Parts: sequence; structure tokens; C-alpha cells
Amino acid sequence: MDRLDAMAVLLAVVENGSLSAASRALHSPLPTVSRKISELEAHLGVHLVTRTSRKILLTEAGESYIGAAREILGRVEEAERRASGEYVAPRGDLTITAPIVFGRLHVLPLVTDFLKAFPDINIRLAMSDRSVSLADEQIDMALRISQLAESNLIATRLGAIRTTVYAHPDYLKRHPRPLHPRDLANHDCIAFQGVLSPKFWTFRDGGQDISTTIRTRLSVNTAEAAVDAAASGLGLTRVMSYQARNAVETGLLVPLLEDFEQEPSPVHLVHLSQGLMPLKLRTFLDFAAPRLRAVLR
Repeated sequence: MDRLDAMAVLLAVVENGSLSAASRALHSPLPTVSRKISELEAHLGVHLVTRTSRKILLTEAGESYIGAAREILGRVEEAERRASGEYVAPRGDLTITAPIVFGRLHVLPLVTDFLKAFPDINIRLAMSDRSVSLADEQIDMALRISQLAESNLIATRLGAIRTTVYAHPDYLKRHPRPLHPRDLANHDCIAFQGVLSPKFWTFRDGGQDISTTIRTRLSVNTAEAAVDAAASGLGLTRVMSYQARNAVETGLLVPLLEDFEQEPSPVHLVHLSQGLMPLKLRTFLDFAAPRLRAVLR
């Protein structure tokens, strides 16, 4: 029995919550995962997990063992990184994730510049508007535009981004300009579904949050589509300021209701807490942070 491999399998089972989920995460057959756990238990002479119909629960011995296994595997991984030179020179692979529009406009350009400057580093850039788990999806660093909920992340603040209502100038010639969020009830709206509600938008008025019901003529699932529809004159949309920046600069959209905006959303680069940060990750953070702060001024 390969004890390190068995430890890794046990850790995957615990982190994923079940044998089947661990099987999928490890790309290993379910019987193989189950056998390795059983072999480890037989070797130790104790039960580490209790199998129920829905999930896996650690026994008292399992709770104690999993902590030691996590530390041992962490030390082995660190030793391998040291041996491969990750802590001596910036080299190796990085996986970075960012929201789709911000990633295309701002992260991709700095990544290409970074790769030109550091030829021994390779990057996989995954752009998605969903908040991914860094641990589960093996992400080295993520750009987050939101309040941070995870306590196991190390965050580097870059700035903040506003969320604003926009309309095409021709639309405003045909309809009265909204002066208060309640005026939105009389306007055609384009909702960016999945990030903002397709039924109501929230604003700040007199120090309090207020929710305003909107009349949704079109609901889309990307900010780019929402911006394009508003720029065509169909109606009002509400997106983050960077998503509409090009349309505003070219005169296709104008901002509205700015006095009623909520607090700007903070922007961070985040990575998992770990002992000694690999040099490739430290190098990317030092390269990216000042450039992104300049963009967000």
C-alpha cells in the first residue's frame, strides 16, 4: 500500500464529502477509492470514516489522522516544489481565474506581458463569472469583485468598482430621464441575470438600501449582451462600471442615478493560505497588483 497515496485519497474524500465525489475529483474508479480507504483503515487497525447513505463522517480517530495527513502531504508538496526549483526561480505552471469581461479587458493583457517577461512560467487563464473554489478546482490565484466570504484566503486589495445604471442618449430623448430609483417602474430595463436580479435592483437612498421593482423587457446572462442591448437603445441596464466603460467613452451609453449607487464592490487578488508562497505566484502577484490598481483608479 502506498500510504501517501492513501492519505491523499482520504483527504479527497473528506474535502469532497463522499466517495463518489472524491472519485470524480481524482478521476479514479469508485471501487479503487473505496479499496484504498479500506486498506488504510486495515493498516492502522481503526475505522477512519463512517459511511452513511448520503455522506462520509470522520470518526474520532479519523479527525486526528486527517490533520496529520494534511500536514504530511503539505510538507511533501513543499519539498517537491523546492526540489523542482519553484522557490529558487520563477518557473512552473499557474492557474488564474477572473470574471469574463474584466478578465478579457484587463487580466489577459497583463498576463501576456507577464509571460513575455517570464518565459519559464506557463499560465492557464480561466474566465468565469461564477465564484469558483480555489481548493476544489486547483486555482492558484483569483480576481474577485465582491465582498470576501472565505476565511482561508489571503487577499490583496486592488481597488473598488461601481455598479451603475446606463442608457443610450436616443433612449433618453424618447423617455424622461429617471431622477430617482422609483422612476424605473416606467422604463424598459435589460437585466443581467445571474449576477443581478431580473426583477428588482437595489440602491442606496438616505443611508438605507432600497429595492426597486423593474420592468424587464430583456434578460441576458452576460454583461456584454446587456451593454450591447442598452447601447442599441432598447432600454436601461445596470452593470459594473468597467463593463460599460468602452460604450460610455464612445458615447453609446450615459450613466444614470449615480447619487443612488450602492457602495462600490471591492476588488482583490486572492490565493489560498499556505506556508511558503511559490516564487512563481509571488512574482505574478508583484507584477499584476500595481498594474490592476492603476486600472481601477
